[in-house]
Amino acid sequence: MATFISTNPDATLGLGERWGREIRAGWIIGLTGELGAGKTQLVKGIARGLGVITRVHSPTFALINTYDGGRLPLFHLDLYRLDTRDQITAAGLDEYLFGPQGVTVVEWVERWLGQAAGQNSRGQGLPAHLRRVWIDTISGTERSIRYEDSGA
Repeated sequence: MATFISTNPDATLGLGERWGREIRAGWIIGLTGELGAGKTQLVKGIARGLGVITRVHSPTFALINTYDGGRLPLFHLDLYRLDTRDQITAAGLDEYLFGPQGVTVVEWVERWLGQAAGQNSRGQGLPAHLRRVWIDTISGTERSIRYEDSGA
């Protein structure tokens, strides 16, 4: 597991931008952190690294925002309003969680992974490429961003 200490929102944006330049199609980036921890700031950086020029904002009420125009499509999911894996499946989000045609970033991923030890309704387990990210608040501007990759 790697740890990055962000001293300000621009540093978080920069980390995301670096990831966006390196990420490949099919990857899922799952974000865990309290409200205001910087999850959406990290997604803005990923979008910038992918070359997305559209303004990025949290899809809390829409559940998903799709951003095209970059090197790869970016699917930004927010599971805050969903409590169970069945609700996630019923919302039609499985296609973005298993083998997306671009990159999927999921805020509140623990709402999905907390129940992901088994298989979903289509018999699929965890995605092939997953970067799990935990963002913890250290101070008003500092964040500890821990992450680890699984899959190929």
